[in-house]
Amino acid sequence: MNKPENPKPRMRVFYGADAEEIPDDMMPMEGIDDTVMNALTRLAESGVTEGVGERNRVLFRESGEQGMSLVHVWFKSGYVLPFHSHSTDCLYYVIAGELRMGSHVLRKGDGMFIPADRGYGYEAGPDGVELLEFRNATRFNFLFGANPPERWEKIGEVYQEREAIWREETVPPSDRNNPV
Repeated sequence: MNKPENPKPRMRVFYGADAEEIPDDMMPMEGIDDTVMNALTRLAESGVTEGVGERNRVLFRESGEQGMSLVHVWFKSGYVLPFHSHSTDCLYYVIAGELRMGSHVLRKGDGMFIPADRGYGYEAGPDGVELLEFRNATRFNFLFGANPPERWEKIGEVYQEREAIWREETVPPSDRNNPV
């Protein structure tokens, strides 16, 4: 008996406690010219790592180059995400906190769909934001887009101003009222 060419995927269960850090090969950065590299270096010196929560992790990722993935991210209060795009569509769901994107404020239960190659950026609200990122891809790029020098400067200023505050933010918004 011949095996089918594309066997049906098997049901899989995953547990949050087993989640792992986002591997470098899952979301390689692209579009890093000298301007972007200089800006990223300045951001690294400004406390960027303090604003990204410790719970950013892959909850689910099918093996291989194709399939579904689910990522949990936490950005701390006031974190500014530079304009960027990804090579795949993404559906975002806010599980706690809020984010501001242009005139939109998204809170728990809200979400957004960002098509592949569409540039966007946002700012975490006063309590930070936690998101689930659903993709029909196991690997996708992180391509920096139109961030003029003034935006990089503003982001750097925010990171410097908030670095000490971010060090004190050790509990994500979803756990503040329901400690684990």
